[in-house]
Amino acid sequence: MFTSILKKSGGKLVYVNKADEQVYKLFVESLGNDQVVEIFFDANKDDGSLAQLAKIHKCIREIAKETGDNYEDMKLLIKKKSGLCIKKEVDGEVVMVCKSFANASKSDLAMVIETIVQIGDLVGVNCR
Repeated sequence: MFTSILKKSGGKLVYVNKADEQVYKLFVESLGNDQVVEIFFDANKDDGSLAQLAKIHKCIREIAKETGDNYEDMKLLIKKKSGLCIKKEVDGEVVMVCKSFANASKSDLAMVIETIVQIGDLVGVNCR
């Protein structure tokens, strides 16, 4: 997986961090001939970006596949470990309430990505 931040300059998209250009080249070299690559672009906003959401969902799928867990169980584990879930008493019963990724802030999603990277490292899935 390759992610990067680009900015528009002189009518073109250029790397904000020059090191990303080298990582991109290594990514391309690692691909097999005729391998299909999905590309997603989104302009940054103050709230959680679509690029963050895409990375989160893609990595959760990869981790779930690697560990043999189902996607929804892995998503819930990630939310709990990222602090997006709280226990709340409702009608005398304690229930777990979790924030949707879609309603999370950019900083919330950054924490989720950090959690995913850590779990990915433990199970051998590269989510960096």
